[in-house]
Amino acid sequence: MGDRAMPWLVLCACGGHAPPPAAPPPKVVTLAVLPAESDAFPVAAKAATDSLARVHVPGVDRTSVSKVSLEVVQLSIECVEATPECYQAVGKSLAADRLLFAQIAPGPKKKQLKVTVELFDVQVAAPPRTAEKVFTSEKDAQSGIDALVAEVAK
Repeated sequence: MGDRAMPWLVLCACGGHAPPPAAPPPKVVTLAVLPAESDAFPVAAKAATDSLARVHVPGVDRTSVSKVSLEVVQLSIECVEATPECYQAVGKSLAADRLLFAQIAPGPKKKQLKVTVELFDVQVAAPPRTAEKVFTSEKDAQSGIDALVAEVAK
């Protein structure tokens, strides 16, 4: 070997492998329930709002009931069309992943009313899942709205 010093390379493996990165916390899916409004059919509007607030939508972790209707939110963000783009803007303004709402309109005959319930996925921005029915009276609507809401929420 002589006068030359021999270089030595020493490797030390301490503690094994690095731990895997922590998984991100699971996304909390929020549903915003928007109350129904109708000056012509206030009993049906209240029944619809109550039913919307009670329903459980699969895949939703948290539900918040808005104090204002869809129309009020749309006016506040200046997007009043019934389009996926406007609904997406409503969802973002409410920090919601899904929107659930009912709209009440006069039916084809006197005293009749049409109730439309919609569930909109803000992330997908596709047309909402919809169920609608024409009721002969507010009393009829009051007893039938739960079934419409359940149909959309399944």
